[in-house]
Amino acid sequence: MSVALFEALFGSRPRARLIRFFTMNPEVEFSVTDISEKTFLSRNDVLREVKRLAKMKFVTEKSRQGKKVYVSNTDFPFYLEMKTLASKLNVNAQSQVFRKLKTVGEVKLILISGLFLNYPKAKVDMVLVVNNINRAKLRQAISYLEAEVGKEIRFVLMNSEELHYRLNMLDRFFIEFLEGPYEVVVNKVAELKRFIAGMRK
Repeated sequence: MSVALFEALFGSRPRARLIRFFTMNPEVEFSVTDISEKTFLSRNDVLREVKRLAKMKFVTEKSRQGKKVYVSNTDFPFYLEMKTLASKLNVNAQSQVFRKLKTVGEVKLILISGLFLNYPKAKVDMVLVVNNINRAKLRQAISYLEAEVGKEIRFVLMNSEELHYRLNMLDRFFIEFLEGPYEVVVNKVAELKRFIAGMRK
């Protein structure tokens, strides 16, 4: 299921994003400020939608040291169905959500798996090979991606030199990653293309 379809199904982008956020982070309490920062939604949008979700008992409102917090209600009658829908969201390699990631430096390689492809066996969700990286831009781009998928992203970051070393050593991590389902967002590494072709012989 695409992100756009998921949002259309629930009537609005903020509501869909909050449903995805709470189902992907069960039993964790969040304040409105926490939710706003993690989902990149305005405080007003979060406050409006979380009140609606609390009214329908999809989330539970609690008080912690005089501050309201919200947590997913796993006893909600359709909680498992909604969690299943959220977990089936695939953010494919052609999605615009990766646009920011392509500006963090000299991007040589971006491979995605795991959370993006609904493949829980993957050890990481993304492999990044970037030279001359801007770490501030990287943090911002990762935060944006996490807001889209509703969960923290596990990724491996390296430069071209480290990638070259790993490929020459027949790195087990890379072999296992490439043996599972993955998609290519960016691949400017001819050496990796030959490595993959060799695996498929």
